[in-house]
Amino acid sequence: LESFGNTKRLKESINETVSKLIAEGFIKPNTPEKKLHIVYLWNRYKKTIAVAASIATIVSIISASLIAAFSNEKRDNIKPLVEKLKEQDDKYKKLEKKIEKINSGTTTLTPPEKPRLESKFRATGFMIDVNNNYLVTNAHVLNEATHKIIVENYKGEQFAAEAVYSNVVYDLAVIKINDPSFEKLSPTPYSIRKTNSDLGDAIFMLGYPKQEIVYGEGYISAKNGYEMDSIFCQLSSMANEGNSGSPVINKNGELVGVVSSKEANMDGVVFAVKSPNIYNAVNEINKSKGKNTIKITSNPILRRTDRVNQIKKIQDYIFMIKGN
Repeated sequence: LESFGNTKRLKESINETVSKLIAEGFIKPNTPEKKLHIVYLWNRYKKTIAVAASIATIVSIISASLIAAFSNEKRDNIKPLVEKLKEQDDKYKKLEKKIEKINSGTTTLTPPEKPRLESKFRATGFMIDVNNNYLVTNAHVLNEATHKIIVENYKGEQFAAEAVYSNVVYDLAVIKINDPSFEKLSPTPYSIRKTNSDLGDAIFMLGYPKQEIVYGEGYISAKNGYEMDSIFCQLSSMANEGNSGSPVINKNGELVGVVSSKEANMDGVVFAVKSPNIYNAVNEINKSKGKNTIKITSNPILRRTDRVNQIKKIQDYIFMIKGN
């Protein structure tokens, strides 16, 4: 059958060539020369070729039937191989589609994963300005970071940051995320209270005393801090190393303080910087660096939200502070 097809194609090619030569005047149509040898052979042996083609067709049909009959016994052995080939073919098609998307500009290659910082300490910070990515933490936290500062969200993503302000009297510091891979957040769901909290106000905290975000709760147990320091208030709650810089939030979704330290000789006594001091720090920064360097942004939507959903809305804005 293959030979028959080749012969047929050759005949057609010769006829086309002859027709072209006649049309261009290289040969005459009424030439007395004998038929081309290949045409002569075709006319002489075409019956024999037809018979051979018929025999080849019959042999092919019989062979296919025999293979189908005997392959039933081995089909179970071949099936895993067929499935493996199909799996590889699917992978190839997916890769081919991905390459097409990259070439067309509809997608980009995944950027290499950033190296993770091995830090010598861990603390907490929270967002106050989502437009410029400013966070608040404690001044004593930055004292431990002599080389590099990294912030890490609750998903484990790390971003480079830099210190822009530190005040050891307030024990407050402000850092800025300057990593181009950081995606801006919507306005903070909590507001920052401009006046001091009342005695007995119920509060909760979110921070990083361990590698994951941790919830704690309590109440305002004293209006002043250690040795009657009026910059701080006292909380009846639990805190551990890593809670430094944790936001203290009341039931209405107002941020009322920043965890600073705890009483060494007493369990359940924690001191927090009062929230009005955050505004004092921001005013100092804006005076020295420019009027609109930091603008506290908020969208307080937590007032009528239950505690579980309050935490879900807040956790995107709470970061682990790392450094070395």
